[in-house]
Amino acid sequence: MANLSDGKYNKILKAAIEVIPEKGLDKTSISDIVKKAGVAQGTYYLYFSSKNALIPAIADHFLNTTLEAIKEKTQGKKSFWNILEIMIDETFNLTNTNKDILVLCYSGLAFEHSMEKWETIYSPYYDWLEDVLSKAIKNNEIISDINVKWTAKLLINLIENAAERFYIGLEQDVNVETYKTEIFNFLKRSLFSS
Repeated sequence: MANLSDGKYNKILKAAIEVIPEKGLDKTSISDIVKKAGVAQGTYYLYFSSKNALIPAIADHFLNTTLEAIKEKTQGKKSFWNILEIMIDETFNLTNTNKDILVLCYSGLAFEHSMEKWETIYSPYYDWLEDVLSKAIKNNEIISDINVKWTAKLLINLIENAAERFYIGLEQDVNVETYKTEIFNFLKRSLFSS
């Protein structure tokens, strides 16, 4: 088993994230990726069994980057509503910046028929938001009669879908700030504890 902390795994991943959107998954060769990464082709196979095996790793990397950005910006924030605004902003920002990677991840994971991989990749994000929702219930910020587990999944999926429709589906009939405000207001009406 390869040592993931030796830096080569991340070099390969970073190279794949740069090369695949340029050429497309089908036209990108493992040789292209290792050349960009500056590692031997044999090294690639220490970490990945095939080109398609990169896709879950790229998706995992992207989601970890997203979650870390959200956690960093929400650190010290007590209000659920502030956290929700940050989640919406960061999701939109990262979706805009990484459109090609997201399309690649969706197509690659769909090709692999790997819904369980998605659930595994998203598990830390779901867990984090479940904790945030539980605290919001305890603080009487949101309604208490929700299923926290399903609500966390629903919120993440709804926000991501809205960002993807805006930036990837190009449903831009209003400016992005108006769009984000509408999402926030919709969620607040749905979850507000009066």
